[in-house]
This record gives sequence, structure tokens and C-alpha cells, in this order.
Amino acid sequence: MRICVFGAGAVGSHFAVRLALAGHDVSCVMRGPHLEAVKAKGLTLRVGDAAFNAKVRASDDPAKLGSQDLVISTLKATGVSSLASGLRPLLREDTPVVFAQNGIPWWYDLGLPPDHPPPPDLAFLDPGGRLRAALPTQRIIGGVIYSSNEVVEPGVVANLSPDRNMLLVGECDDGESERIERLRTALKDASIGSPPVARIREAIWAKLLTNMSMSVLCLLTGQTARAVRDDPALREVVPRLLDEANAVGQSCCPGVKRVTRSGPAPEHKPSILQDYELGRAMEIDALVRAPAAFARAAGLSTPMLDMLAGLAIRQARDKGLYQG
Repeated sequence: MRICVFGAGAVGSHFAVRLALAGHDVSCVMRGPHLEAVKAKGLTLRVGDAAFNAKVRASDDPAKLGSQDLVISTLKATGVSSLASGLRPLLREDTPVVFAQNGIPWWYDLGLPPDHPPPPDLAFLDPGGRLRAALPTQRIIGGVIYSSNEVVEPGVVANLSPDRNMLLVGECDDGESERIERLRTALKDASIGSPPVARIREAIWAKLLTNMSMSVLCLLTGQTARAVRDDPALREVVPRLLDEANAVGQSCCPGVKRVTRSGPAPEHKPSILQDYELGRAMEIDALVRAPAAFARAAGLSTPMLDMLAGLAIRQARDKGLYQG
């Protein structure tokens, strides 16, 4: 397949290498020193002591890459609006677009199954409705990423989770389709896990429950997920946060599994903390404001999450990383 990874930073570059080495014609929309390095010497993925190099076409101008069989957007929620103008030259009549991002996606209410609780107003996730105007619902595929990566130098990305690299995908209406099966097969052949997902919004909430609670707590404390979970000073705080997050998730997706304090916690900083430390725009709307809107719509009292949200917004604003 001709596959374009739009917004190939750390995660997108990782997936681009694996897909290219699996035999696909891969191109990347990227920018800056990362782009120049890839043009000069290809894209390199490091996994432990091993290194894999792939030649991919790369540009900061999508029009130079031609039409595609598939587009995978790995842009953060803060940058996804740039797709509205950039996607057109990449699309054939039937080209689908996978939106793989953290938090509540802009398309959440599109193609909603009839048994799903109605969501709150999420217009702030797509200011001006630009993406809705540019993309009909039938092009949209939902995606949830589980993969930790870092651009260690221009043109080189390191995978920090060698035993856990997945891209879960599903149609907006949760229907079965041949294109989803083909996509899962392509991902599996590229050593990217993609097990079947019955309801894509449940997969979104399953990851969001941790991000909206523990990841935001990491942001406020400056600690890794494991350090936050194991911090004696937070022993009473963490269970309360998770109880509130689970209540919100259950009100929106009754089938979503509860997240608990037990089990492994990664010894790395979540992306929202990395963005803060690197001075990058932060995914406050998708990870903080949207879940809060769901809680209000459900009539839930979430004082712990509300406090975290207020502190996170203030912290991001104070550093000029959030304008909402």
C-alpha cells in the first residue's frame, strides 16, 4: 500500500519505519531538522541495541507526496487542525484517514452507534468545524496508540516499549469492514500489534482513564507514572482520582474496563509532561477539558479531577503552552 504518516514525530516515525520495512510505499509529512535528516540518510529506528533504517519519502508539503491508499495521522490533538488544508492532495476517492491521538478525538460524535450515550458539545476540539468540513465521516478511522518513543536526534527515533507497540483501529460506527481487516493485517505484518476492537470509543476511554488522572498528576508533580503510583505521599490521592475517572468512563462507555492502581506502571514521563518540559503546545483540551465536559453532562461530582484540571490549565497557561 501507499501509506502516508502525517505528523511523523516520535511515534509516527517508529511506525513509518516498520511499515516501510514490511514492504509498503511509505511517505511522511514532517518538518524541521528531522525532515532534513530523513531526506539525507533515511529514517532510523532503534530498539535496544538494534537499529533499522528505512528509506521513506518525506516532505513538509503534502502535495509533493501524491495520493495515498491510506493516511495515518499521528499528530497530537494540538496540531490535528492542520490536516484540514494538508490532506486534500493525499486523498483518492476512497482513501481513509486514521486519527491516532491521545484523548477525546474531534470526530467522537460522528457515526455514533445508537446505543451510545449522547456526548456533550465537543466543538472546541475542532474550532470552526474545519475538519468536519474537510472530511466526510466515511473517511474516518479511529485509532489508539500504545507505544513509547523518543526522537533522540534528527532522523533517529528510539522505541522505549519494545514489548508493547500497538495501534488499535476501528470504524466510527463500530461496524466491521474489509478496510479495517486489511489495515490490521498490514500492521501485524509490520510488527505493530492491532488486535480486534469491538467498540473504538471503549478503546479510547480505556487509555484516557489513565491519561486524564495519572498523567495529569505526573504533569503537576514532574514525576514518572511509576513514581507517582508508588509515592507514599500520594497513596490516598491516586485511588480517589481513579475512582472518579472510572465513574466518568462508565457513564460514557458502560463496557470500558476499570483502571486500577495495581499492575505495571511505566518508568517514563507521559507525553503531557514531556510537552510541558519541552515547551510544546499541550493537549489540554483532549485530555482535560473534554473529560470534564463528559462528567458535567453526566451530572457527576468529580472534585479531584476538577482540581487537577484547573491546576493543569493554569500551569500550561503560565508557560504560554495553552490558550484556551
